[in-house]
Amino acid sequence: MSDSTAARRPAKKQAVSREEGVAAFWRFSSDQRSLTELERLHQIKVGLPTDLIQVFRLAFDLQDRQLGALLNASMSTLERRRREQKNLDPVASERLDRVVAVSHLAEEIFETPVTATHWLSTPNKALGGTAPIMLCETEIGAKQVRRILQTLGWGGPV
Repeated sequence: MSDSTAARRPAKKQAVSREEGVAAFWRFSSDQRSLTELERLHQIKVGLPTDLIQVFRLAFDLQDRQLGALLNASMSTLERRRREQKNLDPVASERLDRVVAVSHLAEEIFETPVTATHWLSTPNKALGGTAPIMLCETEIGAKQVRRILQTLGWGGPV
């Protein structure tokens, strides 16, 4: 009895779906929500784990260019840090923390993580056609996103 080539090959690791990425992001986000500001600040200084990059990419359906811009790092740098099992730098960590904070507000407004993630990932006319997630690159942009979310929360037009 001979084994076929296919039977002898190790099973390929299946790609993680966007739904799994969204779920993983919200698990991380939920953990962050329970931290104090002092704990979050410490975490930013130490750096968040690079494993979050893939979760973040999947959850928000980001291309390399978008992810690099949002985290202020080249993809080669992010990949090197992941391979070397180094944490993200404080700038990228702070930006991820900012996205988590804005995501919590979006979840409060839209009532489900999936809907909040979709809204954050979709270009928005009120934000100049930019996806809200991309405005979280800066605090000023994140304030614009919060303003839109608060307006929606109060039932106002955007």
